[in-house]
Amino acid sequence: MTSDPFSGTSPLLVGIAPKQHPEVLQTAAVLAARLGRPLLCAYVDEASYLVEWDPARSAHRLSLHPDADDEDIRAVAAELRAAVEAAVAKVPAGAGQAEWTLRTLAGDPARALARLAAESDVPMIIVGTSERGFSHRLSEALNGSVGAWLSHHQSRPVLVVPYRMPAHEDRP
Repeated sequence: MTSDPFSGTSPLLVGIAPKQHPEVLQTAAVLAARLGRPLLCAYVDEASYLVEWDPARSAHRLSLHPDADDEDIRAVAAELRAAVEAAVAKVPAGAGQAEWTLRTLAGDPARALARLAAESDVPMIIVGTSERGFSHRLSEALNGSVGAWLSHHQSRPVLVVPYRMPAHEDRP
């Protein structure tokens, strides 16, 4: 990275997921538009098998970037494109226009986002807080927090966007 990470035109990276709270994408889209940066949206398919320990193997590159012909990935990508388009459409008129792209990755979300950040030389990574509920807390206890891992294991700033609804209001 250059001495001033915000001096170039590289994109802001935002980690996205299906049914994620819209605050994450909306915050990322507004920030990218105000900074005059494109937005690189990345979905990490945790269910994909990732072969990344031997970079000399030919499967290495394919495992980091899942096959776009996979029916499940295409369905998720279509849902995510619609969510990104909705978030970009809500960017205030004075903030500018946010250009965006969507990438699908495989493996551990934190490590995949860190690799993509390095590969794309992004100045910032944007992620959301974990979802509420027992299953999400259990998953975080077993796998760790994406935002925490990123903030401790790579040199780029990490913006963690909180879920804005108070805890006492999000119960049915």
